[in-house]
Parts: sequence; C-alpha cells; structure tokens
Amino acid sequence: MFSLHRISFRQMLLIGFLSIAGLLAAASLGGLLTLERLTVQSREGVVRAARMTSQVQQLGDRSVSMERAARQYMVLEDRALRQRFDDDAADAARLLGLLRAQGLAPAPLNAWAARLDEIRALLDAPRAANPRKREQDLTAKFRDLGALTGGLAEDVRRHSELNNRVLQDKLENGRVLLGQQVLGAIVLAAVLSLVFGIWLTRPIRRLEKAIARLGENRLDERIEIPGPADLRSLGQRLDWLRLRLVELDADKARFLRHVSHELKTPLAALREGTALLEDEVAGPLNDKQHEVTRILRDNTAVLQRQIEDLLRFNAAAFEARDLKPRRTELASLIQGAIDHQRLQWQARRLHIAIAGGPLEAEVDPTKIGVALGNLLSNAIRFAPPGGRIDIRLARQGGHIIIDLRDDGPGVAPADQARIFEPFYRGERQPEDALKGTGIGLSIVKETLAAHGGQIELLPAEQGAHFRITLPCAHTPRSPKSLAA
Repeated sequence: MFSLHRISFRQMLLIGFLSIAGLLAAASLGGLLTLERLTVQSREGVVRAARMTSQVQQLGDRSVSMERAARQYMVLEDRALRQRFDDDAADAARLLGLLRAQGLAPAPLNAWAARLDEIRALLDAPRAANPRKREQDLTAKFRDLGALTGGLAEDVRRHSELNNRVLQDKLENGRVLLGQQVLGAIVLAAVLSLVFGIWLTRPIRRLEKAIARLGENRLDERIEIPGPADLRSLGQRLDWLRLRLVELDADKARFLRHVSHELKTPLAALREGTALLEDEVAGPLNDKQHEVTRILRDNTAVLQRQIEDLLRFNAAAFEARDLKPRRTELASLIQGAIDHQRLQWQARRLHIAIAGGPLEAEVDPTKIGVALGNLLSNAIRFAPPGGRIDIRLARQGGHIIIDLRDDGPGVAPADQARIFEPFYRGERQPEDALKGTGIGLSIVKETLAAHGGQIELLPAEQGAHFRITLPCAHTPRSPKSLAA
C-alpha cells in the first residue's frame, strides 16, 4: 500500500515542485488554447466578411450584366443575348446560395431571387402591344434589384459587425476565464506550497530542536522525527547518538568518581605526612625545610579542594534530576544563602540588598539553595571591596524572575558564550581571591534546568547581570523588601 512515510524528503520536494509547476502550466496552456481559438475565429470572421462582401459585389456586377443583356434581348430578340442573361442569372443564384450558406438573413436573399424570377417571367412573356410599358417594367424591376443588392451589402456589414461583437464578447469572457484560472492556479499553488512547506519544515524544526537538546546535554527525551523516510532515518540516528552520549556521560561520571576516590587516599597520606614534617616529628627543620613543607601543605590543600569540587560537580550533575520539590518561598531561601555566607561578604565590606517577594515556586529547596549559594558566592568573589550586590525578585506571567547584579569587572566578551561550561574559567579573575575551579555556574545551570528553569547572562554597563527564570507556583502575595 502506498504511504507518504515511504517517500524521501527529496522525492517530496520533487512532487511539490512538479505539482505547482503542473498547475501553472495547465493554467498557461488553457489560456494559450483559448487565445489560439479566438485568434482562429477572428481570422475566419475577417475572411468570411471579405468573402461575403466580394460575393455581394459580384452579385451587383451580375445584376448590371443581366440588365444589359435583358434590354438588348427585348429589342433584338437574340437567343445569344438571352443565353448570356440566363448564365448571369444562374451565377447570381449561385452567389445567393453562398450568401445564404454563410448565415446571411434569408429574407433579402429571397426577395432578390423573387425579383430575378419576375424579370425572367417578364422576358419570357410574349411581346406586348406596348413595348415602352414593358421596358419601363423591366427598368423598375432592375432598379428594385439594385436596391436589394445595396441592402444586401448593408446586411453583410451588419452581419460582420455582429460577428465582431460576438467575438469581442468571447474574447472578454475568455480573458475573465483566463484570469480566474490563473488566479485559481496561483491560490492553489500557494496552498500546496504552504502544505508542503509545513509538512516538510516541521520535521526539520524538530531535528533542529533535537540537535539543540543534544548540545544542551538534555539526553533524557527520546528523539523521534515524523515525516519523510530519510528524515525519520536521520531522527533514528540522532536517537542512537543520544543513547551513545548517555553511555559516554555515565562512563565519564564513573571514571571521575573512581579517579577522585582513588586520589583522595594518597592525598590524605601526603597531607598527614606534611603535617608530621611541619610538627617536626621526624626531627627539627631549618628555615628552607619549613618553606618546603609550607609549599607542600598549601598545594595539598589546593589539590584536595579541587578533588572535592570535582566530586561535588559529579554528584550535582547526576542528582540534579532527583528532585524533592515542595512549595518554597524564594526570598527567604535567598536570605538564608546570604546569611550562610555572611562572613565572606562582611570581610569584603559588601552591601547585599534583596527587593521583591515573597514569591513561591515548586522547587527542591536544598538543591535550589545550593545553586543560589553558588551564584551568590561567585558574585561575592568578583565584587570589589566595599561594592554592592543587588538581588531582585519579580513575577512575569507564569514565571519568577530573579536578577542578580554586582559591580565587579563583569564577564569578558570572549567568555560570555562559555561561562556556564564546566571547569571553564574566564580571563577576568580577581587578584585577591583563590583561583576557582569553574564549576559553580555549571552546577547552577544543571539545577535550574532540572526544575524547568534557566539562567542567562544579560548585558550590563558595569559588572555582571545574571537572570534566573523559574516556573511560578502561586500568585504572589503583597510585595516585600528585605535588606541584608
């Protein structure tokens, strides 16, 4: 059984183009045939009018020739003259038959033939006692015949005008019909183009969204592309790629967990050994040896912190979708994150202000609290001493918007596209702070994506401006401002 799903994308394109071209070609061919038919009719009408005019002229010539032969016959009684009259009369009857066959009105033709019969009867009558009276009757008959010939010429002219009007009406009707056909073909072609466009572009848009999901590491949704056979096959390959990426991601996570745990044991031994050396358990140390142990201790601490960050990111990436959502008031959650980091921002003499709220959302408060804490920690780290951090909550439609601004150096233009990638550190790093691992913002992004939200970096004249968007759980109550 024939099925559209068995047709490839290229075949559907070809069918669509051929269908539209066929419609336009049919309309054009119909118009061409109509124009050709009307042109032939016009040519035939001109030829017929010229032929009828010529036949009327010939009829007039025969009338003159018959009158001359009839007058001479009435005087001389010569049979040759009568034969010439009869020949002209027969030719005139033939011309009348031709005019009648071409649609000329029969009444004047019958009248012309009747006058000819009267003239013939007058010639056949015995010689009258009054020849002058007979000649006058003959003259009157031929005068009537000439008048009838003039009438026939006028009838031919009117007949030609009528045919021209009929032809013009047909031409106008053909023009209107052609316009309707072309307009109908254009509309139908537009509808077909729209139908084919929607039917063909819909799977392409789904392919684009599927590729975007793969790029965003959203691998939990199966990829299935309806439409032509080759696009469906491409969707199946993308789904295979999705499953392969899931396997690779799981392998990577297992590798990170094993390596991190394997590193912690020798690192703990190294840290304990360094502490024993610093405590001079193995004997007294001189100044250079103390400097070496201090360097060992500091680098061991840095390495331990980086391993712990690696484990924390690995856990966050896998536990982000293991949510326990409940209705949570976000302003209080943010205030808790601020209070938790009070020592850090007070040591840098920062001023943190919250505006807006209370606003509620269906979120996992623990995970959202960690994400907000990471974002706040990042702002505290980059804000200059004595600077300011502003947090504003608002409701827009069915979403909650959380804006966080600081007056630090901001994000360099070259770093803005990659700022949320794991382990990526921008070029603008504070000089008076420890070098970060670059996973804080990636944890924020993973956590918000699991809640159906997002985080984005917005343009700012000074500092950095981050915006969090979360689904709203309830219509907000009266606004409230908090300051820290």
